[in-house]
Amino acid sequence: MSIETVEGVPVDTRHWIDGRRVASESVFTDISPIDEQPIAQVSAGTAIEVDAAVQAARAAFPAWAGLPRAERAQTLRRIADGIDARAEDLARVETRDNGSLLRSHRRGVMPRVGLNFRFFADALEKLDHPDSEIRGHRQRVSYHPAGVAAVITPWNAPLMLATWRIAPALAAGNTVVAKPPEWAPLTASLLADITAEAGLPPGVLNVVQGTGVAAGAPLTAHPGINRLAFTGSVPTAGRVAAAAAPNIVPLSFELGGKSPLVVFADADFDLAVSLAVEQFDNAGQVCLGAFRILVEESIAERFTAAVIERARGLVQGDPRAEATDISCLISREHFERVDGFVQRALAAGAQAVLGGPNTELGGLFYRPTILVDAEPGSEILTEEVFGPVLTVQTFRTERRAIEMANATRFGLAATLVTGDPERAERVSARLSAGTVWVNCFFVRDLGAPFGGSGRSGIGREGGIWSFDFYSDIKNTVFAPDPGQTRG
Repeated sequence: MSIETVEGVPVDTRHWIDGRRVASESVFTDISPIDEQPIAQVSAGTAIEVDAAVQAARAAFPAWAGLPRAERAQTLRRIADGIDARAEDLARVETRDNGSLLRSHRRGVMPRVGLNFRFFADALEKLDHPDSEIRGHRQRVSYHPAGVAAVITPWNAPLMLATWRIAPALAAGNTVVAKPPEWAPLTASLLADITAEAGLPPGVLNVVQGTGVAAGAPLTAHPGINRLAFTGSVPTAGRVAAAAAPNIVPLSFELGGKSPLVVFADADFDLAVSLAVEQFDNAGQVCLGAFRILVEESIAERFTAAVIERARGLVQGDPRAEATDISCLISREHFERVDGFVQRALAAGAQAVLGGPNTELGGLFYRPTILVDAEPGSEILTEEVFGPVLTVQTFRTERRAIEMANATRFGLAATLVTGDPERAERVSARLSAGTVWVNCFFVRDLGAPFGGSGRSGIGREGGIWSFDFYSDIKNTVFAPDPGQTRG
C-alpha cells in the first residue's frame, strides 16, 4: 500500500520526486520502537530514485534561485504555517515512528520545526553585506545559490533536524534532495505534502527514502549535488566524506558527542542535580547530551545520591502518555548496542548504581543508568553510547576538571555549573566544545553558530553561518567611475 494510517493520520509512503509520488519496486518495513510492531511499508529507494530526484532538483534550480528573496521568504513562511496547522498530526506520527515523547513533540519539537522555516525566511530578507572601499575601489560581497543540496538526517529528532538544514538551503535559493532516516522516515513524507500545499514548485524539495547503503550512498556520491549536510555517526561520516570527495562537494557534518557536565562545589546544588537528570531526555538519544558527569570530590557522594534519587522518580513507559518522562530506544539493534556498552563497562570494573534494561516493561525500554568507578580512558568514558547512560567521575582541582572535560576526541558541547562568575569565564574559555552552557542547558538561538570541534563535526550552521555554507559567496570589485576620476 502507498497510504498507511499511523495514529489516525494518513501517510503516503512513496518517495516525493519532482512534485509527485513515486513508488519503488521494493519496500522496507518501518517498525515502531514503542512495541516493536510494523507500522508502515515504505518505498525503498535506490540509485535510480536518487538520480531522478537530483535531476529534478537540478531542473528546478534556475527558477527557484532566480526568485526575488521576498518571494522565497513568503513561500517558507507558508510552509511554516502549514507545519503549525498540522503540528498535532506531525507530533503523533513522529512519536509512533521514533518513540520520543508526545508531550515534547507538542510543546517543543514541532513548534521548532515551524520556527526553522520562519527564522530563515526572516534571515534571508535581512541578509546583507554593505559595500566597502579599498584603495578608491568599491568592493561588494554577495550571496548566490549554490545548486542542489543533499540533506541526510538522523532518527532521534528526524523532522526538526531535517528542517534545520532544509529551511536555510531553500532560503539561500538551493533545491534539495532529502534522505530521511530509515528507522523514522514518516514525517519527512508529511513535510513534502505540506510544502506542496504551500506552493513550493515541483523539484525544489525531493524526498527519497531508503537505507544508507541503497539510497544514502548513491546520493553522497552523486556528481549533481553541490552541498552535502549530514548528521550521524563518525564512522558513517567518514564514508560519506570519501564518497563526496571526488566531486569536491562542500560538507557540513554534525556528528557524535561525549560531552561533559562539570559541577563545582560552589554550584547551585539543586540546579546541578536537575541538569544531570535532564540528560536522560529522549532516553539519552541526544547528540548534545552531557553524559560524562564530572563533579568536585567534596560534594560527589551527596551529589550522586541526589541524582540517583531524582532519576528513580522518572516515569518510564509509553511515550504517548502525558505522565511519561522517559521512553524507549529506537530499535532492537540500538538497544543491544547500548546494553553492550554497559555490560563491557561492568566487566572492566565499573559499578552500576542505577539502571539497566527495564525488565518490567521489556521491549526496548532501558532504565536511566548511572555508572561509577570506570577506569580513566575506558570505552564507556570515551565513546558515544547514545542512550540513557551517565558516568560519574570526580576531580579535586579546577585544572584537573578542565583536563578531564577535554579528554575526548569529541567536542560538540559542554555544560558547566558553578556559582563563581570568574570561574565560569575562566573555565568556559578553556573547554573544547562548539557550544558551552554555563548554569543552563539546551538554550539554543537559531542565529548562533552551531557545530562541533574535533570528531564532532565540520563547519558551523545557524544564522549567517548557514548562508555562508549554502551559498556561493562572491567578491566583486568595481574600479572608480572614470567620469568621477576626471572630475
